[in-house]
Amino acid sequence: MKYLRWLLFPFSLLYGLVVIIRNWCYDAGFFKSYKFTKPVISVGNLDVGGAGKSPMTEYLIRLLKDNYKLATLSRGYGRKTKGYVVAGVVSVATVANATPATATASATNVGDEPAQFKYKFPDITVAVCENRVEGIKQLLPDHDLVFLDDAYQHRAVEPGLSILLFDYNRVNEPHLLLPAGNMREPFSGRWRAQIIVVTKCPVQLTVDEQSDLAQKIEPLPYQHLFFTSIAYQHLQDFEGRLAEINIDEETIVFLLTGIANAKPLVQYLKGFTSHIIHHNYPDHHPFTLKNITKLAAEFTACASQKKIIITTEKDAQRLEESWFKSAMPEAGGLPVFVIPIRVEFLNDGGDRFNQLIIEYVRAHTTYH
Repeated sequence: MKYLRWLLFPFSLLYGLVVIIRNWCYDAGFFKSYKFTKPVISVGNLDVGGAGKSPMTEYLIRLLKDNYKLATLSRGYGRKTKGYVVAGVVSVATVANATPATATASATNVGDEPAQFKYKFPDITVAVCENRVEGIKQLLPDHDLVFLDDAYQHRAVEPGLSILLFDYNRVNEPHLLLPAGNMREPFSGRWRAQIIVVTKCPVQLTVDEQSDLAQKIEPLPYQHLFFTSIAYQHLQDFEGRLAEINIDEETIVFLLTGIANAKPLVQYLKGFTSHIIHHNYPDHHPFTLKNITKLAAEFTACASQKKIIITTEKDAQRLEESWFKSAMPEAGGLPVFVIPIRVEFLNDGGDRFNQLIIEYVRAHTTYH
């Protein structure tokens, strides 16, 4: 892998030059960047992969949904629709003939993460659009604020508040740009954020370790730095009902994931059992009947009576329960359960973070 990085390094230099010129054009005003009068909050990161953007967006939704009319706007990665689409209950047949369109909240129509937002928060508006400027223009007349999911590099929009996430497990990695490394843009691009959050930290992260991380990230004087950990919730079925299941050392867990970084989840499950059979696929992987049939065959062949299949919330949006039933009809479908996650702030930082968000929204919402 080290030698491959060296071979790809010249391409990273070329990619970095293009990104630097593009950012400079936006900063200098040669490329137009739109700013809106109502609150627009962006959640993003500098590298590729899972830094915890969706859990952070969900945290923000919970914080503000009772007092404001919210909307989330994403690109809708992996969807088969085009243009501006709102997740709703109207047949997807309208998508090809109308803009804006409304589609059922499935991963196929709006992407897995937006589908997850709509499933968990049915009262908010969830929209997707490749052109974030047009998407915001569609949403703001009827909403108090918009959350932009994974939009830090979308320079055509200048959000009122940018939250930049760093994965704790990657802070110490070399800041190499694509394709030799994992960075979408140079590390210096962090200056555009007002809030920086180091995610997926160990719960027992010491003050000295936090200080070391702060020195590596080097937040600027106007930037607020926070540390969060993952809080795994109780297992649920596909209907959101709590599952009364006890996982112990005798339990064999078949773990099905198609996310950027499943290591934290694997480590968490190892705290209960060492018997984990991981079916690991790339991020946003569109699960096929072949994938599920393979899982079903291994699950059926396992002689243990204490066995369970676990997947993530995002992966659940890309799974069709009918696949489970066709893969294992004699059992009425595979016993697949979902493990939700939430964000927890370390050092009681949640109150300070909440106050920053609330003050920004109040200052930019006219009726306040």
